[in-house]
Amino acid sequence: MPRARNKNNKGYPTGWRWKNGAIRYRVPPGMEAHWDGKKEFTLGKNETEAYKTWSEHLLLRENTRTTGDLLERYLIEVVPEKAFKTQESNRISISRLLKVFSEIPVGQIEPVHAYKYMDIVSKKHGNASANRDLEVLSHAHSKAVEWGLIRLNPIKGQVKKKKVPRRERYVEDWELDEAIKAASPTLRAYIIFKLLTGLRRGDILKLTLDALKEDGIHITPSKTVHSSGQKLIISWSDELEEVVEKAYEAQRIKSKHLFCTGIGEPFIKENGSCNAFDSLWRRFMKKALSETKLKVRFQEKDLRKKTASDMDLDTARALLGHTDVQTTKRHYRIKGDIVKPHTLKR
Repeated sequence: MPRARNKNNKGYPTGWRWKNGAIRYRVPPGMEAHWDGKKEFTLGKNETEAYKTWSEHLLLRENTRTTGDLLERYLIEVVPEKAFKTQESNRISISRLLKVFSEIPVGQIEPVHAYKYMDIVSKKHGNASANRDLEVLSHAHSKAVEWGLIRLNPIKGQVKKKKVPRRERYVEDWELDEAIKAASPTLRAYIIFKLLTGLRRGDILKLTLDALKEDGIHITPSKTVHSSGQKLIISWSDELEEVVEKAYEAQRIKSKHLFCTGIGEPFIKENGSCNAFDSLWRRFMKKALSETKLKVRFQEKDLRKKTASDMDLDTARALLGHTDVQTTKRHYRIKGDIVKPHTLKR
């Protein structure tokens, strides 16, 4: 089970905690220089002192004059609200952006500057990294508009992302049959469950037994149309009922989560990290490549694309929770559409 937040910390801003008789702030990585070089900064012995110290730092941050100031404020106020993986990615992007744009006044970056920066990052780290950096830079300027620092975002709509080739790995049926021989009972059930439902990894690993209702599996996907809170109900089939039973039988220590570690804890943590599952998948792939006829590794997320590619397009769109069928087709359909040739017989 995820570690419950200390009751003494409830109601505090993100990063605050009570420790050793004082309220302390866990400084975001890369921001230590702004907090006396400390990874954990003591705010005060009580809430009054803590909020006073905190407000003083906020006032300093609100004096945002340079792009460096803006990115640092963005790192403290915006990044912690994002998903765990996104936070990691944003911090890497910000560290690169700060090296180039720190001294430029807020709002004075021009599209040509962004394009030159992206060319440099692309050559060293690839187009995907350059695009992620651009997203952070643009969103930070959108927040600057919201905070009243500038009137217009100089990046949004002015700079195009670089093209990133779509991952075209389609897992053939025979490859899956071979690989699954090397899977543990838990991972075997997980793979089949994912193929049947098309759900993302995080949504599967968060799934609890109370989501298994009489009319199907009730789930609120973390993205797409259902991210607004609308539930997706995946109706039962014989295959789905069987794999859910297998997943529960594979639990060594019973858990409220359908998929859990050997000690009954969920694979996914409160912050969204899935380190235990990632390790499990790496061991599985290594074993499959060495002990079965599988020759080319595949990623966990390739299974969602296989599901979308193996069923008719409209059904795939509904199962994956997309409002627009083009989203399904553009990002998840790996195999080409099967069409009948024209006939000349009359």
